[in-house]
Amino acid sequence: MQFKQIEGGVCAPKGFTANGVHCGIRKNKIKKDLAMIVSEQRAATACVYTTNLVKGAPILVTKENVADGYAQAVIVNSGNANTCNANGVEIARQMCSLVEAHTGIAQTDVVVASTGVIGQPLSIEPIAGSMEELVKGLGNCSHSAAEAIMTTDTVPKEISYAFTLGGKEVKIGAICKGVGMICPNMATMLMFVCTDASISPSMLQKMLSAEVKESLNMVSVDRDTSTNDTMCVMANGLAGNETIDKVNADYKKLAKALHVVCVDLCRKIAKDGEGATKLLTCEVVGAKSHKIAKVVAKSVINSPLVKAAMFGSDANWGRVLCAIGYAGVPVDVAKVEVSFLSKEGKVLVCKDGAGVPFSEEEATKVLKQDEVVIAVNLHDGAHKATAWGCDLTYEYVKINGDYRT
Repeated sequence: MQFKQIEGGVCAPKGFTANGVHCGIRKNKIKKDLAMIVSEQRAATACVYTTNLVKGAPILVTKENVADGYAQAVIVNSGNANTCNANGVEIARQMCSLVEAHTGIAQTDVVVASTGVIGQPLSIEPIAGSMEELVKGLGNCSHSAAEAIMTTDTVPKEISYAFTLGGKEVKIGAICKGVGMICPNMATMLMFVCTDASISPSMLQKMLSAEVKESLNMVSVDRDTSTNDTMCVMANGLAGNETIDKVNADYKKLAKALHVVCVDLCRKIAKDGEGATKLLTCEVVGAKSHKIAKVVAKSVINSPLVKAAMFGSDANWGRVLCAIGYAGVPVDVAKVEVSFLSKEGKVLVCKDGAGVPFSEEEATKVLKQDEVVIAVNLHDGAHKATAWGCDLTYEYVKINGDYRT
């Protein structure tokens, strides 16, 4: 097995510790709201951020801090996005200063992030008051950190794998959050990846920038792009492999490992979408170009009518064709084939752009499962793409109808 799934999350790779605590940003004292990840030594660091013109202040500070391609710690709060605040940048810098004061890590080597309600003042006091507890508890606590970055997520999201590079065992682990305001064009929500692989900052950034186009950019819960989306990858080199400084076999293997991690978390994000009852996967094949395949897959996943039909287990394939038709890329609709799949089987519902006879009873059985694949064959080429999303439910409206209050 090329990649073996292991325990540990972001703490699986050598030299990384983490923790999460409740500091008081959230009124609910049961929920953790402050997380930290620390590397034993400075690590090559690459980031991608939201494309929204409205950006959280932590993004501006993080960009400054990782401009040299290195970082050593991550600090994240949940419950307050630190966005559209007059003193937001000052607060974000103070969070970095607190890391330096309590760990000795330079404040300029800190990635800072926030998630939660937009436009609410954020006080530094609860964060400062909990730093001693947060740092004292640093250890093999990836799960606590994953809990502390959650907002409306219902489950923590983490993953880790082991593999070999140049005869050395290498590990990669990640945590993420995000189940609403998810339709990025860069990365997605908050995701932090740690690896003990040795790679140059420029190669790591190249790898990350390429990867997000194939996985994280293909996730959508609700077509809204968050103001705080940040993805960060830290590689501290403690595995001892020969440093990757060019595109070679080791580069490609590490890139594959990163892809495996990202796809796993993309599926977790989509399945835990706000109010969701189903993970939807749109697999497009037979496209004339990779771009066409990606655009079509994302268009289907983004369609509110498709999402609502999937919630109701209604095999309304016309909505799928509709989403393909307005995707804005050249498709010969007369060639399109659509099927619905799940662990209950497969139902062909459309061939050559027209409906075919199928059992509504069988289709309903297929669509009632918690993971459903919408399979689209454009019969126009050899390219393919996959996008992930979820159904649109009454609960989504309820969650977002009173999210702030």
